[in-house]
Amino acid sequence: MRVNGDIVIQVLQALHRFGVRYKVVGAVALNLQGLARATEVLDLFVADDDANVLRLRAALQSVFADDSIEEIQASDLRGDYPAIQYVPPVEGFHIDLMTRLGVAFDYASIEADTLDVGGVPVLVASPRMLHRMKRGTVRPQDRADAARLAAKFEVDD
Repeated sequence: MRVNGDIVIQVLQALHRFGVRYKVVGAVALNLQGLARATEVLDLFVADDDANVLRLRAALQSVFADDSIEEIQASDLRGDYPAIQYVPPVEGFHIDLMTRLGVAFDYASIEADTLDVGGVPVLVASPRMLHRMKRGTVRPQDRADAARLAAKFEVDD
């Protein structure tokens, strides 16, 4: 993982502490499931209700105290393009927050395993879910990730 693992753990611990409903997907999820992959982004599916987004903002503010996070709005996460890229004041790291990817995936449909990360339970997309998310994309890296997931976890749905 190219991203600073300590920062990821701090963010995940803060999300837990504030009771944010989220699920880790993407390359960080691959790493947490045991497949090493370099990344600079923490991809999170989040529940888009107002209270959850307020908790999300408070959690991020607790980690990145000198940054303004008012641009993260629940209404944006319910809009036509329900994704926000948050770039905290940490070089080489950002967080992609999303509530759905088209009609294929949304927060509720992300199958997740509960893993211990930095002493807190974290919902991480399951290997089967990651495979489903990555297998049909146009990005060569995603197709390579899907092949690695299929080989290691014997998933193919």
